[in-house]
Amino acid sequence: MLSNIGIPGLILVLVIALIIFGPSKLPEIGRAFGSTLKEFKNATNDLVNGEDSPEEKQQLKAVEKDDQKTGS
Repeated sequence: MLSNIGIPGLILVLVIALIIFGPSKLPEIGRAFGSTLKEFKNATNDLVNGEDSPEEKQQLKAVEKDDQKTGS
């Protein structure tokens, strides 16, 4: 679907975004989009590779300690 846009369509979308949001908001929106895309990519890679994040490792250690204390 997006492969049919081409350069003229992309320029048109950028001009419309510039008119709607203004020049001061576009860099802010671009940074937010970039960080969201980066976070999504990292989460997807973690799911595919089966790696746990540091927060998940801490939660797993806490659960294991609780299990050891209760004798489960």
